[in-house]
Amino acid sequence: MLSARPCVLTSFVSMKHIGENVVRIEAEALRALADRIAGPMADAFTRAVELIYGCSGRVVVTGMGKSGIIARKIAATLSSTGTPALFMHPVDAVHGDLGMVVRGDVVLALSSSGETEEILRLLATIKRLQVPLISMTGDTIFPSSPRAESRDLASGRLSTVAAAADVALDCSVAKEACSLGLAPTASTTTMLALGDALAMALSEKRGFKEEDFANLHPGGKLGKRLARVETLMHSRDAIPRVTPHTKMPDVIYEMSRKKLGVTTVVEGEKLVGIISDGDLRRLLEKRGKDVLDLTAAECMTRNPKTIAPGEFAATAIAIMEEKKITSLAVVDGDGKLEGIVHLHDLWGTEMM
Repeated sequence: MLSARPCVLTSFVSMKHIGENVVRIEAEALRALADRIAGPMADAFTRAVELIYGCSGRVVVTGMGKSGIIARKIAATLSSTGTPALFMHPVDAVHGDLGMVVRGDVVLALSSSGETEEILRLLATIKRLQVPLISMTGDTIFPSSPRAESRDLASGRLSTVAAAADVALDCSVAKEACSLGLAPTASTTTMLALGDALAMALSEKRGFKEEDFANLHPGGKLGKRLARVETLMHSRDAIPRVTPHTKMPDVIYEMSRKKLGVTTVVEGEKLVGIISDGDLRRLLEKRGKDVLDLTAAECMTRNPKTIAPGEFAATAIAIMEEKKITSLAVVDGDGKLEGIVHLHDLWGTEMM
């Protein structure tokens, strides 16, 4: 039993070393990619961005095997950041799904070897439709070393997919992280990063903002966190409201009926004040039953804290926490009352 312990320790050290080595190889591949984008591949990267930006249709992303999995993720990232995109499986494409591609689209093809048979079958149709093709392959098109000679697209030494592309992007790696050099590892990591780089460059070029992101993510935790006040507030008849001349018994009735622990005080459609449960308690402690003889105008908090309907729910929470209140009146730019947002309405955003 004692003799087995050094073997276990050796195995542990070995596994840790392998894991570290894999990450370092992939990190080095990403560093080399960044250097290419900043240097020799800068023009090609910019052309790819301009080509997609000027696209009147969608970006059709395709790839086979592990590259296909990366292609799906790239399509999803493009779509969620303002660039309409879809994934097309190359096998399904040759059995009818090639109808997804129409003039006005751009095809982004991923193939580590650049000779993936299923993608080669698509090239004739892509050319016939005059659809621009951007490739991501493992061809060393833009060598990192200044001494290395750059390959020429017309030389015939490039892979078929890269040679056929209108813009060929270089996802070459010095080596895979797989000890056998067979499993796609560093190469797929590089493709994924290059896809993200394209998506983020396009997002910036389009002026994509938080509100656009929120509109494309209405569901799930992310959508809830980016929810707008206008989607959560109580509006129209659900808003507790009284006039400045309303007597306090009727004010209390309105507060109880609408069950938000607060009522707005309005003149016409304009907010002039607010009365909360806390205000009532403090008034009763100070003036007793005489409070019932007062009007809303005599009891309300003037110039209450408000929020615009287009603000994020996160902003409403921040204001409530700062002011130690549980409700906010929602008003437009002219002070017109649009709704009431309560702390309870914000619980579902998963920010609390």
